[in-house]
Amino acid sequence: MDCIFCQIVDGKIPADIVYQDEDVIVFRDINPVAPTHLLIIPKKHISSLAHLPDAEIPLIGHMVKIANQLAREGGVAESGYRLVINSGEQGGQLVPHLHMHLLSGRRLSDAIG
Repeated sequence: MDCIFCQIVDGKIPADIVYQDEDVIVFRDINPVAPTHLLIIPKKHISSLAHLPDAEIPLIGHMVKIANQLAREGGVAESGYRLVINSGEQGGQLVPHLHMHLLSGRRLSDAIG
Protein backbone atom coordinates (compact mmCIF):
# COMPACT_ATOMS: atom_id res chain seq x y z
CA MET A 1 0.00 0.00 0.00
CA ASP A 2 1.29 3.48 -0.86
CA CYS A 3 -0.38 5.16 2.12
CA ILE A 4 2.33 7.05 4.01
CA PHE A 5 0.40 6.80 7.29
CA CYS A 6 0.03 3.02 6.92
CA GLN A 7 3.80 2.85 6.36
CA ILE A 8 4.32 4.80 9.60
CA VAL A 9 1.98 2.39 11.42
CA ASP A 10 3.98 -0.54 9.98
CA GLY A 11 7.30 1.05 11.05
CA LYS A 12 8.53 1.38 7.46
CA ILE A 13 8.77 5.16 7.70
CA PRO A 14 10.11 6.83 10.85
CA ALA A 15 7.98 9.28 12.81
CA ASP A 16 8.26 11.14 16.10
CA ILE A 17 5.69 8.97 17.88
CA VAL A 18 4.29 10.39 21.11
CA TYR A 19 1.60 7.79 21.84
CA GLN A 20 0.19 4.53 20.57
CA ASP A 21 -2.20 1.83 21.63
CA GLU A 22 -3.88 -1.04 19.81
CA ASP A 23 -6.16 1.29 17.81
CA VAL A 24 -4.33 4.58 17.21
CA ILE A 25 -0.89 6.07 16.80
CA VAL A 26 0.01 9.71 17.45
CA PHE A 27 3.02 11.50 16.03
CA ARG A 28 4.30 15.03 15.46
CA ASP A 29 3.44 16.61 12.11
CA ILE A 30 6.55 17.11 9.96
CA ASN A 31 5.16 20.45 8.71
CA PRO A 32 3.64 21.94 11.88
CA VAL A 33 1.34 24.96 11.65
CA ALA A 34 1.42 25.50 15.43
CA PRO A 35 3.97 24.85 18.19
CA THR A 36 1.94 21.78 19.16
CA HIS A 37 0.82 19.90 16.04
CA LEU A 38 0.09 16.23 16.53
CA LEU A 39 -1.56 13.80 14.12
CA ILE A 40 -3.85 11.18 15.64
CA ILE A 41 -4.54 8.36 13.21
CA PRO A 42 -6.23 4.99 13.40
CA LYS A 43 -3.90 2.06 12.81
CA LYS A 44 -6.55 0.58 10.56
CA HIS A 45 -6.66 2.20 7.13
CA ILE A 46 -9.82 4.25 6.67
CA SER A 47 -9.44 6.64 3.75
CA SER A 48 -11.46 9.55 5.16
CA LEU A 49 -14.17 10.55 7.60
CA ALA A 50 -16.64 10.19 4.73
CA HIS A 51 -15.64 6.51 4.46
CA LEU A 52 -15.89 5.73 8.18
CA PRO A 53 -18.02 2.59 8.56
CA ASP A 54 -20.78 2.81 11.18
CA ALA A 55 -19.06 0.03 13.13
CA GLU A 56 -15.98 2.29 13.48
CA ILE A 57 -17.79 5.37 14.84
CA PRO A 58 -16.50 4.67 18.40
CA LEU A 59 -12.99 5.10 16.99
CA ILE A 60 -13.60 8.85 16.61
CA GLY A 61 -14.51 9.07 20.30
CA HIS A 62 -11.31 7.22 21.16
CA MET A 63 -9.27 9.61 19.03
CA VAL A 64 -10.84 12.58 20.86
CA LYS A 65 -10.16 10.95 24.22
CA ILE A 66 -6.48 10.50 23.32
CA ALA A 67 -6.30 14.08 22.02
CA ASN A 68 -7.69 15.37 25.33
CA GLN A 69 -5.23 13.23 27.29
CA LEU A 70 -2.27 14.47 25.24
CA ALA A 71 -3.42 18.10 25.53
CA ARG A 72 -3.49 17.73 29.33
CA GLU A 73 -0.10 15.98 29.39
CA GLY A 74 1.36 18.62 27.05
CA GLY A 75 0.14 21.48 29.19
CA VAL A 76 -2.12 23.01 26.54
CA ALA A 77 -5.53 21.86 27.77
CA GLU A 78 -6.15 24.94 29.90
CA SER A 79 -4.89 27.51 27.39
CA GLY A 80 -6.85 25.87 24.58
CA TYR A 81 -6.41 23.70 21.52
CA ARG A 82 -8.12 22.83 18.28
CA LEU A 83 -9.01 19.42 16.87
CA VAL A 84 -9.43 19.23 13.09
CA ILE A 85 -10.50 16.42 10.78
CA ASN A 86 -10.34 17.28 7.08
CA SER A 87 -12.30 15.02 4.77
CA GLY A 88 -11.66 14.78 1.05
CA GLU A 89 -9.62 16.91 -1.30
CA GLN A 90 -11.89 19.98 -1.14
CA GLY A 91 -11.97 19.64 2.65
CA GLY A 92 -8.19 20.01 2.75
CA GLN A 93 -7.29 16.36 3.38
CA LEU A 94 -3.79 15.84 2.00
CA VAL A 95 -3.21 12.21 3.05
CA PRO A 96 -6.00 9.74 2.19
CA HIS A 97 -6.01 8.13 5.64
CA LEU A 98 -8.37 9.35 8.36
CA HIS A 99 -6.49 11.61 10.78
CA MET A 100 -7.12 14.26 13.38
CA HIS A 101 -4.88 17.27 13.98
CA LEU A 102 -4.30 18.54 17.51
CA LEU A 103 -3.14 22.18 17.26
CA SER A 104 -2.10 24.46 20.10
CA GLY A 105 0.69 26.50 21.60
CA ARG A 106 -0.28 29.87 20.10
CA ARG A 107 -3.39 31.91 19.43
CA LEU A 108 -5.09 30.20 16.49
CA SER A 109 -7.02 32.11 13.87
CA ASP A 110 -10.71 32.68 14.49
CA ALA A 111 -11.31 31.75 10.85
CA ILE A 112 -12.48 28.23 10.16
CA GLY A 113 -11.80 28.12 6.43
